Amino acid sequence: MKLDLSVPNLACSACVEAVTKAVHTVDATAQVAADPKTKQVSVVSNAAEADIKNAITTAGYTVA
Repeated sequence: MKLDLSVPNLACSACVEAVTKAVHTVDATAQVAADPKTKQVSVVSNAAEADIKNAITTAGYTVA
């Protein structure tokens, strides 16, 4: 499934890396594209949406 998430505190390339690593803790094969300018994160994964959101939140980011 593809998720398009808004992450308001996604600010820089280090944030992108942290969010990507967080998603990969849930699904190591997930495709993650994040843009700090638009604050958008797109995830293609077979993991549950709640698990992906929880991983991002646990990494210290807000999913709006």
